[in-house]
Amino acid sequence: MLLRSAVLSDLSSIEALLRASSLPTAGVAEHLEHFVVLVDAAHVIACGGIEYHGDFALIRSIAVASPCQGTGIGGAIVARLLAECRTRAVRSIGLLTTTAEDYFASFGFVPVARKEVPGPLLASGQFRGVCPDSATAMLLVC
Repeated sequence: MLLRSAVLSDLSSIEALLRASSLPTAGVAEHLEHFVVLVDAAHVIACGGIEYHGDFALIRSIAVASPCQGTGIGGAIVARLLAECRTRAVRSIGLLTTTAEDYFASFGFVPVARKEVPGPLLASGQFRGVCPDSATAMLLVC
């Protein structure tokens, strides 16, 4: 297996994996250069991405194919994305989740009220309607 930066030819596989995981695909193409994928042979089995908004980042689209869940692959992807955020010296990293609040808390993210989310992240498509209002907003201050 290989963890690498996503390329254009990965887009349809990423979108299929996100749909299979009941995650939105909106905005993936626009931020593809900041996505990573884990591939085995020629198949994308996991993915995750970052949207940069000024001094802030938004982690999004963490998905692992069903047969590979629970193996630590998702954690490897999140760790890689967090490391990339830190190399850019972002001030904080946000995310929205409907099912993985405890999982992201293990990386140091804390639930916050949406009014506590930095303005540039609130202006992102994820916060403006791609993710449901019921999603929990979480923040990690760098």
